[in-house]
Amino acid sequence: MKKAVIATGGKQYLVAEGETIEVELLKQEGKTATFVPLLVIDGDKITVGTPEIKGAKVTAEVVSDNVQGDKVTAIRYKPKKRVRKVRGHRQRYTVLRISKIA
Repeated sequence: MKKAVIATGGKQYLVAEGETIEVELLKQEGKTATFVPLLVIDGDKITVGTPEIKGAKVTAEVVSDNVQGDKVTAIRYKPKKRVRKVRGHRQRYTVLRISKIA
């Protein structure tokens, strides 16, 4: 089974063919996305890029765009001063299914 490490949105993900992952929101048109892998594991053979592997690519299909994650609440509170601030944030994700590692 082939596995690869890809980088997107400032993070690195270990992916395999047929796997579904959530990544930071991708701004692109179309239903496919391609990434250049940083590392490829093919059985016992491991190929490490410097920083990327030339000629290799990971193809993924976009399952759904603009999925929102759980709400994260940030609270600022000062006792005895009547200062209370509540801010919420929901991160947006793109769901990808890895179709091919070549």
